[in-house]
Amino acid sequence: MSPFSPAFRAVYAGLVAILLSACVGDSTAQTASPPAAKAAPAVPTVPVTPSTHFALPDFAPLVERYGPAVVNIQVVERAQSAPESGQQGEEDPFSDFFRRFGIPAPQMGPRGGNAQPTHGEGSGFIVTPDGYILTNAHVVADADAVTVRLTDRREFSAKVIGMDTRTDVAVIKINTNSPLPTVRIGNPASLKAGEWVLAIGSPFGFENSATAGIVSNIGRSLPGEDGNGYVPFIQTDVPVNPGNSGGPLFNMQGEVVGINSQIFSRTGGYMGLSFAIPIDVAMDVREQLVKTGHVTRGRIGVTIQDVNAQLAESFGLDRPRGALVSSVQSGSPGEKAGLKPGDVVVGVNGHTIERSSELPAIIARIKPGTDAELDIWRAGKQQEVAVKIALLDEQQVRTAFHNGRHGDEESQLGLAVRPLAPQEKQQAETDGSLVVEHVSGPAAAAGVQPGDIILGVNGKRVKSLEELQSATKSVGKNVALLIQRENAQIFVPLRLS
Repeated sequence: MSPFSPAFRAVYAGLVAILLSACVGDSTAQTASPPAAKAAPAVPTVPVTPSTHFALPDFAPLVERYGPAVVNIQVVERAQSAPESGQQGEEDPFSDFFRRFGIPAPQMGPRGGNAQPTHGEGSGFIVTPDGYILTNAHVVADADAVTVRLTDRREFSAKVIGMDTRTDVAVIKINTNSPLPTVRIGNPASLKAGEWVLAIGSPFGFENSATAGIVSNIGRSLPGEDGNGYVPFIQTDVPVNPGNSGGPLFNMQGEVVGINSQIFSRTGGYMGLSFAIPIDVAMDVREQLVKTGHVTRGRIGVTIQDVNAQLAESFGLDRPRGALVSSVQSGSPGEKAGLKPGDVVVGVNGHTIERSSELPAIIARIKPGTDAELDIWRAGKQQEVAVKIALLDEQQVRTAFHNGRHGDEESQLGLAVRPLAPQEKQQAETDGSLVVEHVSGPAAAAGVQPGDIILGVNGKRVKSLEELQSATKSVGKNVALLIQRENAQIFVPLRLS
């Protein structure tokens, strides 16, 4: 039979019809629903347009418009001697993880000689046409000379107007004959996790480098830092590296919402976690430094902790929120207002407190002497408590050595101390008058700790900052520091470089 004969075509068509009928029958059998079964409800569809779902942001106009307001900062640091072998101080357990990221400079001098002046580098941005610049305090903290370089390659000597180590914010100033380009200041309170942000800075000295990422979270407090909770950091995944310190963090509207300050790193380089100081915190510090040369903060004198699920349940809260008061200082504004351990502060002046880390920053920014309304949770119900904000006396936190360069510098002994309040002396049962606030250098290497009470230097009792300064002027290479730690008095030998 010819494959193209009419008989063949008829047989072939019949076989095809049978096969098609069988396939349709099988398909119907597999997809048919039992008579009693109900059809599944239709899943609503959400229209997605390419512009909202697939398009990536274009940062080029932002960089072109505001890049000229971002500056490179070069510093010459005064010489520092390296610690003696075996005298390395004990580091905070978080020091390997949270790092400020100005470009590190070598500290070692030639073998057998004194250390040489070193060079560092960071970033900053111009906030006024007449040359005021914001950067990080740690970028210029040890600088003998500061040079600012603009994107048009002009260079200017800069003056350090002031710096605040608690927030790591510094203000420097350059003078020009013509107005300078400036950034626009935004509102970090409007930031949301997931939105795009842009950093411009000088990583590893590569000036005006732009890197982008998203906001990972807001209101972060970092463990092991000296800020005492005064900075609710913005966490991002923007790639920043040594040299980015002090540079601006922009939102997509071209507004500065933060100052890039720290990274989480096990290696010293970027690992996906970056932290920026909210710009409203920095601008408040800037205004005070320019006007008065120092920063004042409010305090209410309470110790707080976070509220977890178990604590929330035990205090009758609907969910974990607020700042739990664990202790109240004697004679403090909190005690006078009637605050008690076990109170949970859930709001200040109408601002909701979700986490304990939010409370110190809010209180610190309230003008001392004014009244604040605290919303507290006590005995299963919410109440309002009025408290008069007191001054956090940071001018008492001075060092034992001052060289008159850019404010209080690091002490010859590596000590920052303050006078003890009368009630503190009574509670500590001491006749000492000075308590250690911070240690570094020789004091840290010798094991002096914050909270130690200074009693004497080389056998001479000291009861004031002036007496401590006087006692340290004529010391040799070895100093016997008498301290009180808890109920014991011990001599601690310090070896000076």
